[in-house]
Amino acid sequence: MITKSRVQHRARLKHHIRLRISGTPETPRLSVFKSLRHVYAQVIDDASGKTLLSVSDLSKEIREKLQGLKGQVALAKQVGKAAAQKAAERGITKVVFDRNGYLYHGVVKAVADGAREGGLKF
Repeated sequence: MITKSRVQHRARLKHHIRLRISGTPETPRLSVFKSLRHVYAQVIDDASGKTLLSVSDLSKEIREKLQGLKGQVALAKQVGKAAAQKAAERGITKVVFDRNGYLYHGVVKAVADGAREGGLKF
């Protein structure tokens, strides 16, 4: 099959990643989504089909921390730290990382590094 666009290519990668990765109540899935302007992270329990928590650079609780930061990588690191902090409040210490079809560098890597600094293990 020939991939026609970047969106279709990412969807194909995402499908193959999701075949191998799923979140359980003990180790939920940390999923990353990035748009051209914003970064989002969700912790998901796939067994029950529920999103346990979500954080983005638009969230009110971390908006003050992001005021002086420049660049999307710096924002992504703070989003990862905030996701780890919210997860710790809910008793979640271990997750499975889902890069959601994106390459593991730049913004996606920054979210993972921030989550690790915040105390999540994966």
